[in-house]
Amino acid sequence: MTDYLSQFISGLFYFEFYYPLFMAYVWIIGSVYYYFHWETGAGMDIKNPPALPEYPGVSFIVPCYNEGDNIGETVHHLAKQNYPEFEIIVINDGSSDNSSIILDDLNQRYPALRVVNLQCNQGKAMALRMGAMVSRHEFLVCIDGDALLDENAATWMMRHFIDGPRVGAVTGNPRVRTRSTLLGKIQVGEFSSIVGAIKRAQRIYGRVFTVSGVVTAFRKSALHKVGYWSLDMVTEDIDISWKLQLDHWDIRFEPNALCWILMPETLTGLWRQRVRWAQGGAEVLLKYVRTMANWRKRRMWMVYLEFFTSVIWSYFMIVTILLWLTGQFFQLPAALTIPALLSGWNGVILGITCMTQFAVSMIIDSRFEKGLGKIYYWLIWYPVAYWILNIFTTAAAVPRALFKKKGTRAVWVSPDRGLRP
Repeated sequence: MTDYLSQFISGLFYFEFYYPLFMAYVWIIGSVYYYFHWETGAGMDIKNPPALPEYPGVSFIVPCYNEGDNIGETVHHLAKQNYPEFEIIVINDGSSDNSSIILDDLNQRYPALRVVNLQCNQGKAMALRMGAMVSRHEFLVCIDGDALLDENAATWMMRHFIDGPRVGAVTGNPRVRTRSTLLGKIQVGEFSSIVGAIKRAQRIYGRVFTVSGVVTAFRKSALHKVGYWSLDMVTEDIDISWKLQLDHWDIRFEPNALCWILMPETLTGLWRQRVRWAQGGAEVLLKYVRTMANWRKRRMWMVYLEFFTSVIWSYFMIVTILLWLTGQFFQLPAALTIPALLSGWNGVILGITCMTQFAVSMIIDSRFEKGLGKIYYWLIWYPVAYWILNIFTTAAAVPRALFKKKGTRAVWVSPDRGLRP
């Protein structure tokens, strides 16, 4: 029995070490390949998007709940879009703050703006559905009520729809603008070196786990075919990504479509956000587990396996942490003794790999904003602080997804918006 335990613990350590190491190199290689294949060459100047053969109309959909402090700035940036034909639709989803008053004023100032007021909090998915229903155009660019969209973003995203008739969605490139605290600085680095790298790498093997809910363009006919956003999923962006791709629509990543966003800068706000994200991923795993047995859905196997493995890894890490903590106070059998969580050459190799990934990704993203080099040195905290956070948020989220009452409507909860720059 002791021998089996020893082998199990040894295998556990190998899995816990090699999984993040393997995925880091997958993301590094994938993002570098993506960069040289699609992001270099003529026509890649972010300030001068390529001329399109046609400019179909675009509807900007902005669902919002209690965004009185932010919605004016969001609409102002949308009105400056460098695109010939567009409308702006704001869905005020039963806000209890002064959003209605502000939107009434904005309606007078911006002719392209239309406001839809819902009586009560119906949730982001319903607000997006309402926006799609009243929109005049086939192409929708959906952003959050606190986001600032770059003036050329619509053009950059529309080129994919024009080139690819099977493109159902194009996810943009969120950039964090709250960076007054250590948490803010780490998240700037995270979105530059982790999120962007994952999107690029996943595009290389054909499918992405999720679009960015804060900035994504959709083909309305594709949305209609899959039944639009699900009302009972805690993260509507993950679910719509899977619905589209399982129906054989393509999702592309457009790094030049920048969108400046606010992120939590308190531990409580960050915890709630990451639990919600992890729960949304777990809900998708459970919802589509039987679908994965279908050979025609095989292109989704890679992203399904990637997230499923990350969940298993998180629980194994918790087992290891608990064994180590117990060993600090009690004498455990030799087979269960964890001398250190991460030490010796394992820790050195993982640390070097992480910092290499951060450096490569930030070099790729350096054309989007200046000063990323200063953020790089703050990322030394990422492998420790954020890995622990993600491990425990995943552990907390999976039971929520398992025991969530089927059909429960997902409604808005006002998030932590961080400290405004």
